[in-house]
Amino acid sequence: MAKKQQSELTTAEKKKQQKRDLILESAKVVFSKKGLIDATMKDIIEECGISRGGIYLYFRSVDEIFLAVLEQRSKRKFDDVREMIMEQVPFETILNKYFSDHRKRLLHSISDGMLRAVYEYYYTHKTEASSSLQQAQLAETKRTIHEIFQVGVQQGVLKDENLAVIAENYMFVIEGLGILALTGHITEQTIDDQIAVMRQLLPYRE
Repeated sequence: MAKKQQSELTTAEKKKQQKRDLILESAKVVFSKKGLIDATMKDIIEECGISRGGIYLYFRSVDEIFLAVLEQRSKRKFDDVREMIMEQVPFETILNKYFSDHRKRLLHSISDGMLRAVYEYYYTHKTEASSSLQQAQLAETKRTIHEIFQVGVQQGVLKDENLAVIAENYMFVIEGLGILALTGHITEQTIDDQIAVMRQLLPYRE
């Protein structure tokens, strides 16, 4: 009897998680189309097909849904790169992948409402919580870059010199390019030039 109850509980938890995931995936579609400021709970309800009462069992507001989407997005953002790091893929391959992913993101940022939504959230929510979230996101970006650099050190490609500072520089350049891209004042050449400069900062072994 106990095993049956445990099994039923597990099934109920799975269904609850599946419904939550459906809400988040549907919300991502809405945010990608409309950004954050123009998105409404009605938009998300229509996209996922769950009743208003059903959604409010999980989330109380658009902002709360957005934060859950952002948290999920952050966890998955560097999955491919982290997998390459774990597998000790050649440093240049990982670095090229990292730059390629950001290049695509920047070039599609005008049509990417999700990226716009992120900046809208930071600029319209001047709270301690939003500030902490932004700092955590930036720290995660810097940490991932530094982990890529450490692969280069371990593989004898890079010298272990000023890598933390260079990782921070990468973070600032990437974030700056993201903001510039949202205004529409960016070109492929600008992105490529900045990537070339970032590469030049690396202390390669001769």
